[in-house]
Amino acid sequence: MRVLITRAREDAEPLAEMLEEIGVETIIDPLLDIVFLPGPPLDLAGVQGLLITSANGVRAFCQRSDSRALPVYAVGDASAHEASKHGFQTVLSASGDVDALAALVGREAITSKGALLHVAGTAMAGDLAGLLTAMGYTCRREVLYEAKTATCLSEQTVDGFQSGRIDGVLLYSPRTAQIFVDLVRQQLPDLLMTRIIAYCLSANVKAKASQITWKRCRVADMPEQEALVALLAADN
Repeated sequence: MRVLITRAREDAEPLAEMLEEIGVETIIDPLLDIVFLPGPPLDLAGVQGLLITSANGVRAFCQRSDSRALPVYAVGDASAHEASKHGFQTVLSASGDVDALAALVGREAITSKGALLHVAGTAMAGDLAGLLTAMGYTCRREVLYEAKTATCLSEQTVDGFQSGRIDGVLLYSPRTAQIFVDLVRQQLPDLLMTRIIAYCLSANVKAKASQITWKRCRVADMPEQEALVALLAADN
């Protein structure tokens, strides 16, 4: 089995190594290029904790601050793992989506202790600040990185689809699913996708991917990479 990984390269390369260990071959073609935005050190006065909705948020924060003392509330296990890897001592994972993260904060953080700092990109899924504000929290959003959209599929990817050497596509977010759909429509006949399986991290990702016809759309039991890899292992 050979699959296309559409994640940003920094996340795609360790994923490719993981998949190759279970006998799945990979092609990496990032649909987003992560650019960390320059700026002064972050002002953390009055902040009680960090809201992290992607591993890139952790990386972006660490480029703008040496502090690792604040607790981290991470949307998922991959983001939590990245925070731990960078030296944060208190890391809690919601193991889900933005709603699950808001629920985690509601259980663990005290509204009167200070603001929550959301380390974000220029594009965001869901309204985390709105959810937490409605619960009585004060939220600050710092945009520290930009995810630039790919303008075309690589020659290797196009050739892989045309030759039938790609069996599946991994899609991690509604945004990347939409980018993939748009690029397929620009560069390939939709009919080619009818022999490809889409592996989607969530139902929201599937909703975007389903604008074209696939052989099958599979959705992870939980919106976590381990659950998505389990689908591949079962199909391999």
